[in-house]
Amino acid sequence: MSYIKKDFLLRNETAKELYFSYAKEMPIFDYHCHLSEYQILENKPFNDIFEIWLAGDHYKWRLMRNYGADEEYITGDKSNKEKFITYCSVLGTAFGNPLYHWSQVELAEYFNCELEINEKNAEAIWDQCNEYIRSHNITPQSLIEGSNVSHVFTTNEVFDDLAVFEKIAEKGYKFAVKPAFRADKIMNIEAKGYLTFLKKLEDITHPIKSIDDLEKALEMRLNAFISVGSKASDIALESVYSIPERSDADKVLNDTLNGKAPSAEDAEIFKGYLTYFLMKMYAKYGICTELHIGAMRNNNSVMLQKLGLDTGFDSISDKNSISKLSRLLDRLNSENSLPKLILFNLNPKMNAELMTLLGCFQSNEAKGKIQYGPAWWFLDNKIGMEKHLEDLCSTGHIGAFVGMLTDSRSLLSYPRHHYFRRILCNYLGTLIENGEMTSDMSFVGSVVKDICYNNAISYFNM
Repeated sequence: MSYIKKDFLLRNETAKELYFSYAKEMPIFDYHCHLSEYQILENKPFNDIFEIWLAGDHYKWRLMRNYGADEEYITGDKSNKEKFITYCSVLGTAFGNPLYHWSQVELAEYFNCELEINEKNAEAIWDQCNEYIRSHNITPQSLIEGSNVSHVFTTNEVFDDLAVFEKIAEKGYKFAVKPAFRADKIMNIEAKGYLTFLKKLEDITHPIKSIDDLEKALEMRLNAFISVGSKASDIALESVYSIPERSDADKVLNDTLNGKAPSAEDAEIFKGYLTYFLMKMYAKYGICTELHIGAMRNNNSVMLQKLGLDTGFDSISDKNSISKLSRLLDRLNSENSLPKLILFNLNPKMNAELMTLLGCFQSNEAKGKIQYGPAWWFLDNKIGMEKHLEDLCSTGHIGAFVGMLTDSRSLLSYPRHHYFRRILCNYLGTLIENGEMTSDMSFVGSVVKDICYNNAISYFNM
């Protein structure tokens, strides 16, 4: 039987009361994920647990590589069953890894399977879960609705087809699906295939021969996103760059259009300007900016060539761009063009530095206008979440916090919200029992509900 019990991560009675009376039943607002809108629209029943559990989930792939599993059993040609059994074998000894917890919870919540995940039980889990999938007609809709999700913000490039979101709305699901506007493929001018991405944008807007043309095309697309309900945008950078002159960015774009490969310095000029331009545009239209910094991507060039992007070969960067972030925020603020901002930091050494910087740019436009986003990617584990909460309480205001998200490609990732909620309730429950904060449970419980759901609803003007 599973080692995860009812009171998992809840170490005192106060924590249990906060979780079960206030946090557990709150809906989920997933304001940043990488689910496929096409998969949600198609709503096709799954054939086996591999399709739901392992296909496309680079968190799990990375764990398997750390144990020395052959790539054939991860992304190669082995059967779904062989890959599944390999993952179970690997997970059985991954003590302390968040996947060791998440996967066990996912089996229980979605497939009514309480078997402990290990090599010995792998085949029985495969059979039991697949029988459950067949008998219960498991689909993307049933998984999302069964998780009590009210809103899903997918992440979409500027040239993506938006008609799919209108079709999803016509389905009558109990949850809303909206696209978040992402211009990374237009920003990353040094990337292989950049001109192909630019051509996709041209095909649905107009010819792009200058930075002025590009800006107008991006604004045109943002308005198209807003027309289908977009409330958020996303920017991903290893580090924040200085804001150059617009003419310098124009020159980099023109050189690239004329066949000159941009240097690293050129790329920083272009990204620095577009980050500034995009955030200013988001402020104009009341769109929240979700800014992700600190990921050093595509470290393994051999595997990048073999498997492509987002396959588990990224890591934490040590680049410190806090002074440039300060200048970016100050410039936007001085121009009355600073949007609502959720900053996601991947380097835990920078928590306090970044949180204290964000506190310099708050305003009464919104409660917690400038947010320090939840523990993300390599940090969305027990240690990372606890440190995030400690640092947030020490230098920010937890009552304004918009809470957790999945940031995942997996439809089974919603237990991560409850993982966070248990850690949150345990953190506050411990403070209460230590006599370090109020013991008015209804009052604290209302704050817990806000962090779990209500603050995000208000923040995104839903």
